[in-house]
Amino acid sequence: MNQQARPLDQHTETSLGDQQAVDPQPNSRTCPECQTNVSASDNEGEIVCDECGLVLGENRIDRGPEWRSFSSDEQNESRVGAPVTRQLHDKGLSSVIGYRDVDAGGNPLSTAQRRKMQRLRTWDERFRAKSDHERNLKQALGEISRMGAAVDVPDDVVETASVLYRRALEADLLPGRSIEGIATACLYAAARRANIPRSLDDFAEVSRVERRRIQRAYRYLASELRLEIAPTDPVQFLPRFVSALKLSTETEHLGRELLESAKRQNAHSGKSPVALAAGAVYAAAGLTNESITQETVANVTNVSPVTIRNRYQELLELYSK
Repeated sequence: MNQQARPLDQHTETSLGDQQAVDPQPNSRTCPECQTNVSASDNEGEIVCDECGLVLGENRIDRGPEWRSFSSDEQNESRVGAPVTRQLHDKGLSSVIGYRDVDAGGNPLSTAQRRKMQRLRTWDERFRAKSDHERNLKQALGEISRMGAAVDVPDDVVETASVLYRRALEADLLPGRSIEGIATACLYAAARRANIPRSLDDFAEVSRVERRRIQRAYRYLASELRLEIAPTDPVQFLPRFVSALKLSTETEHLGRELLESAKRQNAHSGKSPVALAAGAVYAAAGLTNESITQETVANVTNVSPVTIRNRYQELLELYSK
């Protein structure tokens, strides 16, 4: 039985034995032999005449899905692998030997087979990172993924940080600097570019290097790679601090007004956005009669009580003007 298919394009030149692909959406045309309609068979990938069977074209591109299911119980799985990612040193293109010591049927392997698989895993791991460049990249990207999960940033931020580290490595910016410091600086820069409310202290807590080295590495990367990163808006930290301190929505709105008033008078320039947000939260909590101490705010925001006291007094003075 002939299956209904799409007709042939009027502008497609076809002849007997033609091996070229045909337009996926052809128009109506008649057979040059018997002058009847021509059909395109999606199952066979050919263009044939319904009447005389003349093949006018073959090897057409299959634009259907990558999977087929024959019952509702089967899952539609793709034949392709995982997408390419910059978070892995080999972009996820190499194979990985699993750590389950079982065969295809789920049966445990023998002792000799387990030893053989362990040797294969060792050599596979060595083969995936053969050069110093690949080992450097593997260690740094692993640190970026670990810290990204620890500070709870989106996956696209980790991807951007991986791209920044690759750029730094290609520009030969790493000699004389630690891998962990540059990796942390890349993640911090990616978070700032995405307007994610994370302070430098948040990254220093999960990094293996001290805060001062991270700050130096960040300034060096921003200068050498010419990263155009806008100053952090202190308003971005308000929802996070208010939620951690369990304050009301009214306090958050009032804290936003305090910060907007300071920004209109350009009083936020040169000051830490985290410290300004902490001072705004404390000042707003006092104006809404919510009981909270400077020590409590300091523990949540990682800002000293002295800095909070100075910032909140400045914000109140600017707000009263």
